[in-house]
Amino acid sequence: MLPQYHDARHHVRNGVIKLVEDLAKINEESLQAVEESSVEELEKARKELKKLDDVSEKIDNEIVVIFAKFTPGAKDLREIVSYLKITSALNRVHNNIDSYLKNMQSILIEDNPQMYSFIKDSLRINHCTLKAFEYTIEMLKTFDQDDKIKKLASQIDVELNKTEDIYSILEKDMVQKMSDTDSHAGDYFNLLKYFRKNMKVIDRLETVAQRIIYARMGGKL
Repeated sequence: MLPQYHDARHHVRNGVIKLVEDLAKINEESLQAVEESSVEELEKARKELKKLDDVSEKIDNEIVVIFAKFTPGAKDLREIVSYLKITSALNRVHNNIDSYLKNMQSILIEDNPQMYSFIKDSLRINHCTLKAFEYTIEMLKTFDQDDKIKKLASQIDVELNKTEDIYSILEKDMVQKMSDTDSHAGDYFNLLKYFRKNMKVIDRLETVAQRIIYARMGGKL
């Protein structure tokens, strides 16, 4: 394949890496904002997220140009198609983060100490997500090392399973709380929905990990 193709392919991969790094940074900043109960910092994080609105579309356009100019062969085609799938998953990560931040803003504005106590406990999910971001970035940066990317993918899966355990504990505690009070039962139920939506971020990262493995080693997409 032509050198220009390899340059274009690496440019796309670098664009994907930068997008994941930016999403990870915003996710980390939003975690700190929730820990500090700062509605203002959450709004700042949402504005930073807004700046990424068109990034994945730009990457997709570069991929279309690669198809048009180079008509890559089977192995190269598999990698390029995988990047299209990855940017689609990252779009959902973007939307899930924004939805979570918006929901946290509304909860923090209400200033309910009992609700915030559950939010603090739920931040263990966010810490797992940050680790998953780190592993995803490393997978993309060590793309040519098959054993390493498989190991990193399994580590993402471990973090995903941890979030399910954390959610189960939160759900049990919150159901008990709902049975003790009628006045805030609806609020607690909504909070559980917000936590579940927050978990979709790491779920999408697990999907990205599988796309990276497919890009490198094939299998089922």
